[in-house]
Amino acid sequence: MFKNILVAVDGSVGAQKALEVAVGLRSSCSAELQILTVYSHHSLLEASMSMVRPDDPEPTDDSLRDHAKEIAEQAKAFARDAGADPVRAFVKVGQPARTIVKFAREHEADVIVVGSRGLGDVEGFLLGSVSHKITSLAGCPVLVV
Repeated sequence: MFKNILVAVDGSVGAQKALEVAVGLRSSCSAELQILTVYSHHSLLEASMSMVRPDDPEPTDDSLRDHAKEIAEQAKAFARDAGADPVRAFVKVGQPARTIVKFAREHEADVIVVGSRGLGDVEGFLLGSVSHKITSLAGCPVLVV
């Protein structure tokens, strides 16, 4: 059925549910599981006004990338503990929906699994959720959990 399953995770409860479904789906068809975490770039102005770790002036993008790596590695460990093999984790920077769809195309994903609600912001509330955008942009099936 599927040879390559992509699951997008952001550390939210919805993403964890999507990961659990993707692991179960993977086991039913022996597909490769790819885990993707996407973080958004912040401008220098946003970084200068950020309250992220005020005692550690690490650039905001570095903090976001490190946090995204932690999320991806935790998801990978969860998937492995649940019996998923092979499983790979990736971290990308960019606009979440477009980056996920681009990654899916580049890595020939047969299906994208995402949570219905993630760690969205006001933009997501006003312009539509990441999962909604993925369903409209993807060239493969999208399973929204």
